[in-house]
Amino acid sequence: MRHSSLRRFGVLVLLGVSSALCFAQQASSSLPSNAPPTRETYLLLAGEVDTALDRDVLGMWFPRSMDREHGGFHSHYGRDWQSLPSDGKFSVFQGRMTWVTSQVVLREPAMQEAFRPLVKQGVDYLENTLWDKQYGGFYWGLDDDGKMTPQFTENKDLYGVGFCIYGLAAAYQATGDQGALELAKKGFLWTDEHGHDALNGGYFEMLTRGGKPVIPDSPSGMVTMPPIQIGPENYKSMNTHIHLLEAWTQLYQVWPDATLRSRLEEMLAIVRDKISVEPGVMNQYFTNAWQPIPGHDSYGHDVETAYLMLETDELLHGKASAKTERMAKMLVDHALAYGWDAKNGGFFQYGTTFDQPEDTHKEWWVQVEGLNALLMMHERYGKENPIYFQRFLEQWDFIRTRTIDGKGHGLWNLTTADGTPVVLDKGSIWKAAYHDSRAFWNVSGRLRKLAAE
Repeated sequence: MRHSSLRRFGVLVLLGVSSALCFAQQASSSLPSNAPPTRETYLLLAGEVDTALDRDVLGMWFPRSMDREHGGFHSHYGRDWQSLPSDGKFSVFQGRMTWVTSQVVLREPAMQEAFRPLVKQGVDYLENTLWDKQYGGFYWGLDDDGKMTPQFTENKDLYGVGFCIYGLAAAYQATGDQGALELAKKGFLWTDEHGHDALNGGYFEMLTRGGKPVIPDSPSGMVTMPPIQIGPENYKSMNTHIHLLEAWTQLYQVWPDATLRSRLEEMLAIVRDKISVEPGVMNQYFTNAWQPIPGHDSYGHDVETAYLMLETDELLHGKASAKTERMAKMLVDHALAYGWDAKNGGFFQYGTTFDQPEDTHKEWWVQVEGLNALLMMHERYGKENPIYFQRFLEQWDFIRTRTIDGKGHGLWNLTTADGTPVVLDKGSIWKAAYHDSRAFWNVSGRLRKLAAE
């Protein structure tokens, strides 16, 4: 349970009172950049993170994102949080928002009753519209009327399927909705039957509507790539597999099925031992036989995966193995060594293994995932090395003063290295409330745990 300003402000927001009346302007931190890791420091930081979560994430997205006309959640908002024309109902966004509303019910006792209808709205849309009742599986996306469009095609991308299962498993955990659990189980079994690669391990990522792997029709695999696709068609990717690991982990918490556990063990080994390599980088794309295809190192995915691997290993075995601990630490250490902005704080977008960053922009999700990973490393290794907490303070200062919009609230999607906004829209089908809410919840909880030790 989190002790935060949400108890003071959240109910008013859910009743429709203007957020400008509910929230004071962002207060400056009283902490110096070299503040020591003391109980007082931890608690002050936790309070600041709680305020950001309440004001700039939950208070901005809810209830305004509820689509009362078409169901599910609306995704497109401008810099002033005014609703913009719909980009359709994207599986990734719908699953993520269902997960977020479920986490509010789980983590915020004072908000449970207010958020239960939001969880139900998410589950209803996943069950009644996004699930393909003829062939099974979740559509990659639909228009607002629930129809297939060229934008999303009729194919089913396991990146999106995974997030639908992720949201449904959390919804069951939060509300006890047996229908949500049954659909999550059905989604996993469909995915495993049609998408699991029994020969090489892992999953084929793009399936036809009927559930057959989409085979590239050119060496690049790009010819039939739909407009909203995250990589070369039906090559295996780091991004899909780390998030299937995340989804299966969420489902295993509520359904400890033997096959699911076997797949989790398999996925953990793939992410840790095939996708992640020394000195702490991850290849982004692979052939179906897991031969790596040269590409960039994404610092944000590196630090996020460090957290996801440890989360899965701890769930399966009670304690992460030395092998997982080692790779997780290497991923964060390498991102700090090559992707960290020593001048402004924060993590850059991507680069190569040993060279200077190739893209110095800063995306919101990279910053919040970095915040979570740095504190996680401090918790584990802070007594040996003070650098993780120092970088955590610098990361939080960048987020607090640059990533968060102190006037209009919410997090900027993309900024330059110094924090100048580049993408002004506050919401899109790829920008839900998921990365920032999860990171802030984790950070707040870990800070309070550290304070209590």
